[in-house]
This record gives sequence, C-alpha cells and structure tokens, in this order.
Amino acid sequence: MKKSSPVSRSGRFAGGPAADVAAFSESISFDWRLWRHDIRGSKAHAAMLQRIGLLTRQELQELLAGLDQIAAEIEAGRFRWKAELEDVHMNIEAELTRRVAAGAKLHTGRSRNDQVALDMRLWLRDEIRALDGEVQSLQRALVELARREEDVIIPGYTHLQRAQPVYLAHHLLAYVEMLARDRERLDQCFDRVNVCPLGCGALAGTTLPLDREWVARLLGFVDERGRPRLCQNSMDAVSDRDFAVEFCSVAALLAVHLSRLAEDLVLWASAEFNFLSIADAYTTGSSLMPQKKNPDVAELTRGKSGRVIGNLVALLALLKGLPMTYNRDLQEDKERLFDSVDTVRATTRLCAAMLRHSRANRKACAAAAADPALLATDLADYLVRKGMPFRQAHHVVGQLVALAEQSGRKLNQLTPAELQALDPRLGPDALEVFDLKRALLRRQVPGSPGAKQVQRQLARWERLLK
Repeated sequence: MKKSSPVSRSGRFAGGPAADVAAFSESISFDWRLWRHDIRGSKAHAAMLQRIGLLTRQELQELLAGLDQIAAEIEAGRFRWKAELEDVHMNIEAELTRRVAAGAKLHTGRSRNDQVALDMRLWLRDEIRALDGEVQSLQRALVELARREEDVIIPGYTHLQRAQPVYLAHHLLAYVEMLARDRERLDQCFDRVNVCPLGCGALAGTTLPLDREWVARLLGFVDERGRPRLCQNSMDAVSDRDFAVEFCSVAALLAVHLSRLAEDLVLWASAEFNFLSIADAYTTGSSLMPQKKNPDVAELTRGKSGRVIGNLVALLALLKGLPMTYNRDLQEDKERLFDSVDTVRATTRLCAAMLRHSRANRKACAAAAADPALLATDLADYLVRKGMPFRQAHHVVGQLVALAEQSGRKLNQLTPAELQALDPRLGPDALEVFDLKRALLRRQVPGSPGAKQVQRQLARWERLLK
C-alpha cells in the first residue's frame, strides 16, 4: 500500500488508500484545468488571512511568489501533476508547502468543499463570458449571410412541406432571435454563478474572523453597484451545484438551436434542395464515392447536441438523491460541466465559420420560390378583402388547388373564366396575387417576412451586434 502525502490524508488514518481506490477516486486527470482559478482563489484567501492577522506580510509575499512560480510552471507545461494527491487543490498546495513553509497555513479557515465551489464558479464565469462572445459572433455570421443574400426568396416550410414564400434572410434571422434568447439566459446564469462561497468551510463555516466580503470584492463577486455577493448558508454553499445544472440547461437549449440550424443547412446543401453551397473547407468527401460532398460540420453539430443534453440529465440524476451537504458524488459534476462548455463553444465557433464560407444557390432558390402554390393563402386573403369569411375563402381556394392538380397545371395557370365559374368574386385581377415580389411587399405586419420588415430587422441586428 502506498504511503500517502500528509497533505491529502489527515492524522486520523494510519495509511493511504489502496492503489485501486486512489485510481478510482482521483480527479486530477480532469480538474487540473481549474488551476488558474485555484491559484487566484488561494491568492485572495492568503491576502485576507494577512489582512486579519493570521499571516505576516512576509509570509503573504512568500506565498504569492510561490503561487506565481507554480502558475508559470503549469503554463509552460513543466509542472508535474501527481495522481496520488487526488486533485488540483492538493497538487498545488502540496507543492507550495514543499517550497514555502507558510504554505501549511494557506488552508486556514478553508475546506476543499468551499475551495472547489469557488474554483468552479470562477472558471464558469470566464467560460460564460467567452461563450457569450462566440454566440454573438454566430449571430453576426447569420446576419452577414442574410445581408449578402438579402434578395433571395425561398419557400418557407411547415411539416417540411412547402408553405409560403419568405426571404432567406428572414429564415436566418429567426436563428438570430433564438440565439438572442440564449444570450439572455447566459446572462441570467452568470448572475447566479457570480456568488462567492469561500469562507463557508466544510459545511459550518469557521470560528476564525474571516472577512468574506473583502474576498468577494477582490474576486469580483459583486453586484452592479459593487456590493459583495455571498452565499448566505454555509451548508447550501458547499453542496449547491444549481449553477452548474443551470448552465448545462442553457447549454443544452443552445445546442438544440445549433442542431436545428445544422439540420436546415444539411437539407439546403442536399441535391434535392440545393439552396446553399458550403465551402469545401467545411465539408468532406466519401472514401468510396468521388462525387460526394458531405456537410460533416453541420452533421457533427447536430450530433453533438445529444451529448450536451445527456450531460444535463447526468447532472440532474447525480444530484437528485444527495443528502446535505458535500458528498464525494459531486466530483462527478466536473466532467459533465467541462464537456458541455467545450462542446457548445466548439460547435458555436465552427457554425459561425461555416456560415461565413457559405453562399446561396440563387437559381435553385428562385425556382423553388416560383411555385405559385406558395401564394394560395394570398388568394384566400384576396377573397377576404372582397367580404368572404376566411373559412369559406379557404374552401374555395382549396377547390381551385384541386382543379389545377387534376388538370396538370399550376395554380396561376387557371383561366379567369375558371376562377369566375367557381366564385364570381374572383375577378380578373385575382391572378395578380401570384406576383412574388409584390406578394412579399404586401406583408407589412411587424415580424413578417415582408421586404420592408426584413430590411428593418437586418438594420436592427446590424446595429445591435456592432
């Protein structure tokens, strides 16, 4: 049996854990990525200990210098992580204590329970900020593509059947709206992440006069007026992973939005639709069929949404039966959280890049949008303007659609006489509703795909995303 470090095992134990137990329980293989935030939290804690008289100024300087040295070595890839020390906290503290005698004082008034809660909140704050910037970049890419192809009209679909005409820009801007809600949720999530748990100890605080508010200010856990934000219940502080679950929930919904966008791109890039061409750099070929051009980035984006959804479910299942307060089960939260962050950030970046290297196939879009059946509802609206109730108008136009299908013609190829024979209110001007550009100009209701409305929304988003 290995003899464990005195840092990781207390005097309560005569020996260290069995080798297989140590291998089973270590987390350094994944939580090492918290090192910057662990060191930042340790510096703030040390400064506070000096402030309340539990460290001398000299000891503080030695600790800060030692932590800086360790940080430089980790950054350069020279630091040796030791699995027997279990986690990132013990690895850094043990090495600091080996170099600086005052390192043994650093854990005063602190537990790994509030330490890891702090590190995760610090880390997730940074990741939320970075992800928000990447989502904004994806919004810009969508708006840029919409602006480049602003005059392109395509069929809008329901049930994946051609429904009514829309500008491609309008379709793309729908995703910009969805992503705006994702950014709102990220902002709200950040607000709940931004609360300081340090000073809550293992579960019951400490008898030492820690200045929690001072540490919270130092680490940026403040509200919009600069007031410190502290976890108010020590038991909740060390067991709370709501912030991780909430982020994974936001990430899962973002991943679903990315997946829906990817599905549209996969369809549009197919030969059957041929609405969009994606640059070669964001597609792959086939190992067998030389003609193939596969939208792999879009397909992987669609596929990766499943793992992000799975991470959310795994976290919820992890927490559902835990008693107060800290339980070792909580170690399992990190890989799920880390994977969700990594996955949504990577897919968001790649989607933005792919869109910036895509273009509309204008001829194919125009051919599809020229289908006069897309304007059948406009013909019903024509009858409504003549005083006919909409349900009756819907029925009349349905009969015209059936007549056109039976005669092997398109709806706009019916003669004025045939229209009048079905209903005299269908005057000679009824066929004018099939002018596509004029039909889109008539759509002036806010939020509609009318030409003026789309231009207004493009200008709005260009302004908002500057």
